[in-house]
Amino acid sequence: MHIATRQQGTSTVVDVQGDIDLYNSPEVRKIILEELKEKKVPRLIVNLSGVRYIDSSGVASLVEGLKVSRTMSSRFMLYGLSPAAREVLELSRLIRVFEVFATEQEALQAQ
Repeated sequence: MHIATRQQGTSTVVDVQGDIDLYNSPEVRKIILEELKEKKVPRLIVNLSGVRYIDSSGVASLVEGLKVSRTMSSRFMLYGLSPAAREVLELSRLIRVFEVFATEQEALQAQ
């Protein structure tokens, strides 16, 4: 697993490469919460285009990030969902809770 953050204007993009499972979801959670709570970013966009598989612990990390973003009045967006990741969010009905975009450009342009 590899996680990197970068700035795109007023947005912070978290690029995740590799599967998000019980073993490494704490690392994803730590980065997301650090950006939201400590750096107080106004917009956090999570790039999941490099993630083939996400389990329930990974989804829980994303949900926690979403909850914290709402508390901090930040926006929390996802893009680049693989078919497997999209299916997990659809089955859990969370696809409607998150702001999900196909591309980084769409997420950056969202008002």
